[in-house]
Amino acid sequence: MSLAVTLQELKESALARIALATTLDELEAIRVEAVGRKGVLANAGKEMAKVAKEERAAMGQLLNAVKTAIESALEERTGAFAAAALEQRLDAEWMDLTAPAPGVKPGALHPVTQVQRYLEEVFTSMGFAVLSGPEVETEWHNFDALNIPPTHPARDMQDTFWLEQGNLLRTHTSPVQVRGMKRLGAPLRMIAPGRVFRNEEVDPSHEHTFYQLEGMMVDREVSIAHMLYFMQTLLREIFQREVTVRLRPGYFRLSSRGLSWTFNARCAAARDARCASRRAGWSCCRAGWCIRTCCGRVASIRRSGTASPLGWG
Repeated sequence: MSLAVTLQELKESALARIALATTLDELEAIRVEAVGRKGVLANAGKEMAKVAKEERAAMGQLLNAVKTAIESALEERTGAFAAAALEQRLDAEWMDLTAPAPGVKPGALHPVTQVQRYLEEVFTSMGFAVLSGPEVETEWHNFDALNIPPTHPARDMQDTFWLEQGNLLRTHTSPVQVRGMKRLGAPLRMIAPGRVFRNEEVDPSHEHTFYQLEGMMVDREVSIAHMLYFMQTLLREIFQREVTVRLRPGYFRLSSRGLSWTFNARCAAARDARCASRRAGWSCCRAGWCIRTCCGRVASIRRSGTASPLGWG
């Protein structure tokens, strides 16, 4: 059989198999067998040495034509498979681009944010303003204006994150008292919720970053009775029931007549050995009384010069 006949039969057979192939794997097998490095066409090219010189040019052109035809058919068939696969994928992933978007999935507020907003609503319902101040404070607002001069022993209790130029991360929200009085003056009902920072070692009862909420009322003819009413209202709103409270004398650096405010939570786990508070050695001391706040007559309005001590109390 002549080389020309062999090449023609190879072409017809490869093209027929390519047309009948149903997968890319079949096409790859045909390619390797027909035009691969060790395929039929490569072996046919080795027979060129046996062809007469006057026929070699024509035979070389025929060999190249057969190779080009097979490769073109392979490429065309591969493209057809790719187009079919894309069409199938588009059908499976079809979506109506004219339909309304589903919208952003609703998230949830952090529990601390939820509690803070609820407490703000309770106080605003009683006529208090919600004030805020910078978390990076000056030494004067954080200490001096709050009756804590450099020589005051209470400074030793403040483990503070100091910054450059005498600034610091506020250790309490009390500077907002001074800023509120300077901006709004008296009379004033205000609360100051926010984040504060202490250079503390973290343990079950201490944290370097935590939240405070403090309030202040400056007006004529105000007394501890007013404070007692507001605090009892706050606890009733938090626990959704009446709560027994008690006041005891206490020392707090920001108040001239300090009181310790506790309430009886009637905790069912108060005497339970599994109580985390009991293991940590703090909170209610297994008696059911929980320390929640300190309170008293603040001295910041006098120290900062924002109100006359004779005109307001």
